[in-house]
Amino acid sequence: MKLVPDYFGCYVFDDKVMRERLSEETYNLLKRTIKDGRSLNLSVANTVANAMKDWAVELGATHFTHWFQPMTGITAEKHDSFISPDKDGGVIMEFSGKELIKGESDASSFPSGGLRATFEARGYTAWDATSYAFIKDGVLCIPTVFCSFSGDALDKKTPLLRSMEALNRQVMRVLKLFGNEDVTSVKTTVGPEQEYFLIDKDMFLQRKDLIYTGRTLFGAKPPKGQELEDHYFGVIKPRVQAFMNELNEQLWKLGVLAKTEHNETAPAQHELAPIFTTTNIAADHNQLMMETMQKLAKKHNLVCLLHEKPFEGVNGSGKHNNWSISTNTGVNLFEPGETPYENAQFLLFLCSVLKAVDDYQDLLRVSVASAGNDHRLGANEAPPAVVSMFLGTELTEILEAIEKDEPYGVKEQELLRVGVHTLPKFPKDTTDRNRTSPFAFTGNKFEFRMLGSSASISGSNTVINTAVAEVLKQFADELESAPDFEKALHALIKRVITEHKRIIFNGNGYDDTWLAEAEKRGLLNLKTTPDALPYFISEKSIALFTTHKVYTERELRSHYNILTRSYCNLVGIEAKTMVDMTKKDILPAVSEYSQVVGNTILTKRSVSEALNCAYETTMLASISALTASAFASVRALEKALEKASKIEGVDQLAVHYRDEILPTMSKLRGAVDELETIVSAKYWPMPTYGDLLFGV
Repeated sequence: MKLVPDYFGCYVFDDKVMRERLSEETYNLLKRTIKDGRSLNLSVANTVANAMKDWAVELGATHFTHWFQPMTGITAEKHDSFISPDKDGGVIMEFSGKELIKGESDASSFPSGGLRATFEARGYTAWDATSYAFIKDGVLCIPTVFCSFSGDALDKKTPLLRSMEALNRQVMRVLKLFGNEDVTSVKTTVGPEQEYFLIDKDMFLQRKDLIYTGRTLFGAKPPKGQELEDHYFGVIKPRVQAFMNELNEQLWKLGVLAKTEHNETAPAQHELAPIFTTTNIAADHNQLMMETMQKLAKKHNLVCLLHEKPFEGVNGSGKHNNWSISTNTGVNLFEPGETPYENAQFLLFLCSVLKAVDDYQDLLRVSVASAGNDHRLGANEAPPAVVSMFLGTELTEILEAIEKDEPYGVKEQELLRVGVHTLPKFPKDTTDRNRTSPFAFTGNKFEFRMLGSSASISGSNTVINTAVAEVLKQFADELESAPDFEKALHALIKRVITEHKRIIFNGNGYDDTWLAEAEKRGLLNLKTTPDALPYFISEKSIALFTTHKVYTERELRSHYNILTRSYCNLVGIEAKTMVDMTKKDILPAVSEYSQVVGNTILTKRSVSEALNCAYETTMLASISALTASAFASVRALEKALEKASKIEGVDQLAVHYRDEILPTMSKLRGAVDELETIVSAKYWPMPTYGDLLFGV
């Protein structure tokens, strides 16, 4: 039996493999290229490509692909074999540096948001050398960015890499002010916790809504849900454990640092959390994790549901994005230090996030906006749609003392001054975690809890990186020109606390009183995707992203168009599926059962008028009324869909789906779910919530 360290990363062309297979000179040139972001010399690229090909072929690979993340929400790949004809009519295995560095893909069928016409088909993929190549299903996968012929980003990775560089520039400016001459670069790190549901595959195939949309559009609550709180951290069922064991093994072979697994709160819900790694690599790994989960589940006759709200009445699934900044010398900038000066630096970076979250709360909400996540945000186990920040009682009190120039604590008699003066050693882990907070400080990192389970983490981290970069730019501009650094630093931190403390909330985010309080504070409550998305292309957002060269204005508007149209398409598919299921499956089944009940009444009365038919007649009346309501709702939904087909503007279309189609869907669901509670299980045409949630 092989131990995990023996096979971990065996399918990854990582630093260890490169050292073994490349000459010292080639290795150093490649590492310098990765570090400095320079283009790779073609002769060096040819050497690297040949070594990569030999390694992959030895492990059974026959093809290679440029693996990228278009705006579809999933990854994309086009496989090319290594074979080339030789002069004797046979083949040889070849892979050139040109093929490694750059690829061409037909981009006409990928979302472009109006950046290009359909006939403008050329798109390019370019190697992201900072993310290791790997082998998946016998194919060498080379992580790449994806852009159009004109250079516009058509993917999620390009803006993420740009945002990481933007943040690096501004953090370095601030660190220099504190005398950190040994630091040459910083990187953001992320550990995204992934929630998911596992259900029986045979039952899944009997539900059109799950097949087409990933969530149940109908379903009455079962007698038992999550009320007993007996699933969370409970004993993992053998069938699920077998899936988890194989999942871990596959992910470890791919170099994914899968660490923690457990049952989540809802029945059939689970979580897998990785160890932190560099953000763009974490994004690649999370995409691999989701793909591997769904693929392996089928092997175990299961289906992995990654939708944010696959079942009404129980918890939805999120993706908790644990974000931090680290220097190349190994220092976490959100880790309190040992000296007052180190703590002053910690406070400044803490305040940069405080201000960024307040200034760009709209963009943080936009970064998690989707049709699926709209069902989850504000529900059980999910933060509200209002963005706020949790710091914990003790850290909040320290900030308040600095703001008011007051002593902190009973023993501390001197005023808190930022710099070389008295400043307490910051305590660690003195506050409880706040699972209701959208953006919580958890000791040495920030946990952004609003992401949906199916989302790429690239979008949210692009926003966080860029927003914090902008605030640090403002800080550096002010402090670099200050005649007295320590006084200016203290004044700056004090001002930031005063102006942005409204975003701090350490209480229960689920409490309705918080929403009222948030409104008083002037915080945004963007409940739906159509409410949130327009902020993506506001003047403030355009200025932010273009200043830091993360998006061009063209790219921003195209991505807005893609996100808005995706919302409309998803809700439209759900509505059409509801119509199909109601007309072809549910109403015919209910009608058949009604006939059985009616015949029972006739049979009883033919025997004797004295026989009591109260149950049957009452039931038949209820079924008849609910059937009429469902039929009326499905007709209304069809009309709303027909109206949608005639709306041209994507903005107006999104509003129509939100204001007309979704409420009609809800009304239809209400009638059908009530029918499910009274129609005999023998006649109900699909597995129930009880079957799905407790069937594994």
